[in-house]
Amino acid sequence: MLQHAKQIVKKVLIQPTGWICRQEFRLQDFSRFNERPVEYAFVLKKIGEIYPLTILDVGTGTTALPHLMRNCGCLVTATDNKRDYWPNGMHNRHYHVIDDDITATRLSDTFDFITCISVLEHIQKPDDAVRNMFSLLKHNGYLILTFPYNENSYVRNVYELPGSSYGKGAPYVTQSY
Repeated sequence: MLQHAKQIVKKVLIQPTGWICRQEFRLQDFSRFNERPVEYAFVLKKIGEIYPLTILDVGTGTTALPHLMRNCGCLVTATDNKRDYWPNGMHNRHYHVIDDDITATRLSDTFDFITCISVLEHIQKPDDAVRNMFSLLKHNGYLILTFPYNENSYVRNVYELPGSSYGKGAPYVTQSY
């Protein structure tokens, strides 16, 4: 009897998620290609080479990256600054994300491997973010950062550049280092 009740409750709780997934599938629309295939391939390749036990993913947002890394067997902690960066709040349906600002982190655990994928460019105090990531990294740990790069000069906000094709009026900056 208890087993039957559990099955009914589980079915009722799963239905909304299934509906949301179907809606996302039906309403998907191509906007543009981005750099994620290259970034994610690099992260997964390094996990396969290093086999870290613990991973911190900084700036997870709504991505499935922590879920993918967890599927590799690693113990993954995902964080994002839910209150300040996401003006309307943020929910990640793929993985539990801890609300933490890496520039003033409250985390105290250390990690074998830290990823910060296409996030640093949106942080107003990137030096504080990198300093804190290093403080959370175990001795001989690995830090993987991806961000826009410009060989000639630092750009405070690429969306303000003449000829920028998108991003005008975005509530965040995108720096190029």
